[in-house]
Amino acid sequence: MKSEIPLDTATTRTHSALLTASPKGASIGRRIARQQLTAWGLNSLATDAFHSALLVVAELAANASTHGRVPGRRFELALTLTTTPRGGTTLRIEVSDCRGDRHPAVPASCAAHSQSGRGLTLVAALADRWGSIPRHPNGKTVWAELDLPRAV
Repeated sequence: MKSEIPLDTATTRTHSALLTASPKGASIGRRIARQQLTAWGLNSLATDAFHSALLVVAELAANASTHGRVPGRRFELALTLTTTPRGGTTLRIEVSDCRGDRHPAVPASCAAHSQSGRGLTLVAALADRWGSIPRHPNGKTVWAELDLPRAV
């Protein structure tokens, strides 16, 4: 059974989860994103965007659990699917952590043998837009948006 993203009215669907700032929390975040995006029908209506979104979630969740980790604090994953009356649909992925002192930046270059430093380069390549904003009182939110193709 195929479900369709309604395009006749402006709609916003959201889903969020608080996760432990650990590799296991990042893994659970990836699983939650897969389940929610599947529930919204993106796996059948926009397969390229579905897989791109899962990679973006994986990178942002890994960064939050690695670089944004504060002992005893969690990070938040938020997914928002917005459809406008004109037929445009945008998926916004937000990952918020407690390290407002560390702001993300795409590295200028990465050594071929380096085992890290490519995550935000992938996010920048896969997302239509991305950035970060401060989160009160001392955290940050890293976000990425993917413009989805119109439903057939």
